[in-house]
Amino acid sequence: MSCFNLSYIAERRKELGLSYKDMAKLLGFSNGSVYWKYEHGVYKFNADKLPMLAQVLKCHISHFYTFELAKTESEV
Repeated sequence: MSCFNLSYIAERRKELGLSYKDMAKLLGFSNGSVYWKYEHGVYKFNADKLPMLAQVLKCHISHFYTFELAKTESEV
């Protein structure tokens, strides 16, 4: 199972020295507070934004996901 990793996005943004306002401008959002809502999970990133997000954060789209193995009945 995969989970979208918002903490990676936040950490990568900080590593690159980008503000919420910078991200909003680069991704075409109206302002920094709108981007903040995406980064904090209030809104979900649409799939069409992921290539642009990866370009801005200088990473691959696969970095946005964490992969976890499902528990089997024997582990429960």
